[in-house]
Amino acid sequence: MRALRAAEPWGLDNLTLVEAPDPKPGPGEVLVRMRAVSLNYRDWMMINGLYGRAPTTAGQVTPFSDGCGVVEAVGEGVTRVKVGDRVATLFFQGWISGPPTLEKALTALGSPIPGAGRELAVFSQEGVSKVPDFLTDEEVSTLPCAALTAWRALFEDADLQPGDTVVLQGTGGVSIFGLQFAKAAGLRALITSSSDEKLERAKTLGADHLVNYRQTPQWSKPVREATAGVGADFIMEVGGQGTIEQSLKAVRIGGHIAIIGVVAQGGSGINPAVLIGNAARMQGVFVGSRDMFEAMCRAIELHQIRPVVDKVFPWTEARAAFEAMAGGEHFGKIVLTF
Repeated sequence: MRALRAAEPWGLDNLTLVEAPDPKPGPGEVLVRMRAVSLNYRDWMMINGLYGRAPTTAGQVTPFSDGCGVVEAVGEGVTRVKVGDRVATLFFQGWISGPPTLEKALTALGSPIPGAGRELAVFSQEGVSKVPDFLTDEEVSTLPCAALTAWRALFEDADLQPGDTVVLQGTGGVSIFGLQFAKAAGLRALITSSSDEKLERAKTLGADHLVNYRQTPQWSKPVREATAGVGADFIMEVGGQGTIEQSLKAVRIGGHIAIIGVVAQGGSGINPAVLIGNAARMQGVFVGSRDMFEAMCRAIELHQIRPVVDKVFPWTEARAAFEAMAGGEHFGKIVLTF
């Protein structure tokens, strides 16, 4: 089989296609022929040597946590799936239920566990899940990280009610899933972007308020205006240091800020006095458990939510896909197909 491999000294020039032996499933394991994987910002950091809770193996990684494939063989004792089932890989192979722990966090695909960027992959039967039939392979591949992160932030960690206002930063995968989930739940959504074209696309998905943050850097003001001065009930914070100041100004007293990404640069960071002054809750989010994933899939099926796949590349052209991601060209998700 063939596999993608990123290695020291890292960078796109060191993302290569290699030949590897076909794996075989052991007891409790399944062999999956991959059909699609989707890109996350985490993958970009990984291939550039900027990511990792645990040391990589011999200075190299097999990237991608998010994949869709078909079970080709099963090991002894496997009961969760059977040959022929279409499954998604789970971001955390060992986080089945309950709260996160360090032990569970160390079971993430891509790092430290070899990821889904290969033609054939062996996973624990506990680390895959069957998926809605109506979704394409490309759509399924977007669910394990971006979709589940948005789902957990909105419905596992925050206490939102129909009619509440949520702010979604940007039009990347997590924020677009957040928009789709918010509208399905009866929430009012305000979305930000530097592109009027992308804002118009977000409007077609149900966004109630649009803010071009390049034209309006102090975007907390239109958030306040849209909420009659009260502020947003929930903010999906994906920028980090460059945007957190505006989030603190935009959130209502007692509101919730979900810290998901750190893609922005600059800014003055967190002012504890502001956080205390509005009694807001700020919580870091790193994906979720299998129980959360399967609850999300039930909701996706009920509401027939189709993930937004913006660009598709052959998996052998992973470099071009990463260049598209780095250029901020996408709306929603970028996918590689096998």
